[in-house]
Amino acid sequence: MGKDSNEMAEERTDWAEDRTLLANERTFAGWMRTGMACVALALGLRAVFGAFEPTWVAKAVATIFIIAAIAIFWSAQQNSCKANERFTSHDAKAQTKTRMTVLASILTFGAVATGVILWML
Repeated sequence: MGKDSNEMAEERTDWAEDRTLLANERTFAGWMRTGMACVALALGLRAVFGAFEPTWVAKAVATIFIIAAIAIFWSAQQNSCKANERFTSHDAKAQTKTRMTVLASILTFGAVATGVILWML
């Protein structure tokens, strides 16, 4: 016979929890994109103000955006991992804390390397 109303309610609750986990991943990805936009803005400042004197001013402003990117990466990682801990995955496969940490680490390394290169130019 079919499912009773309690089973159907539990199933809908499980699906809602899975949707929330997936929404958390989309939010994490959005914040990663925002951080990358800060890095791109830093590079764009270098391109626009390449001949700006004194050069350290343009580099310092670009560095602000590099630092903002790093803060965004790690804030997103921490908030996303906290959200994942509060929910249980049912049918959806959520990203692991390790995967989010590795991604934030890689993007941080890239942002720092970009900042170093900007100062060397």
